[in-house]
Amino acid sequence: MASNLTLYAENKYLEHLVGKTAYALPDCYIGLFTVIPDEDGAGGTEASAGNYVRKNTAGGDWEAAAAGAIQNANDITFIECAAGNWGLIVGIGIWDAESGGNCRSWMPLGANKQVDIGDTFRLEAGDIDITAA
Repeated sequence: MASNLTLYAENKYLEHLVGKTAYALPDCYIGLFTVIPDEDGAGGTEASAGNYVRKNTAGGDWEAAAAGAIQNANDITFIECAAGNWGLIVGIGIWDAESGGNCRSWMPLGANKQVDIGDTFRLEAGDIDITAA
C-alpha cells in the first residue's frame, strides 16, 4: 500500500524543519477506513460499529526509515470483530490518538476486506509503506 501524508502532517513537518514549531513524538494508532479520505486527508469514514477500536503501535513495530520510506516490521492485528460488522475496509489511517486526534497519513488497501462478526483484521509485516515523496 502506498501512502499519502495528510495536510496536517505536511504542515507540522515543514514547521519543524525550519525550527518554527517543535513536533513532539506522537503516539501511533492505526485505524480502518470504510470510505477513503480526500487527497489532503480530510473527510473519509472510519469504521465505528460494534467493538471497533484503533490499534496502537510502538516504535519497535516499525522498520528504520530508508530511502524516504518506512514499513511496519511486525504484523498489526486488530481485536476480533465481536459486535456489529465493521463493514468493507478500503484503507487505513495513522492517527496520533486512540480516538479523535489528527490523521497523519492514510493509504488505500491493495484489496478491500469485509470485516464481519468473528473476523480478525490483520496487516502483515511490510503491508504498510509510508513514503515521504
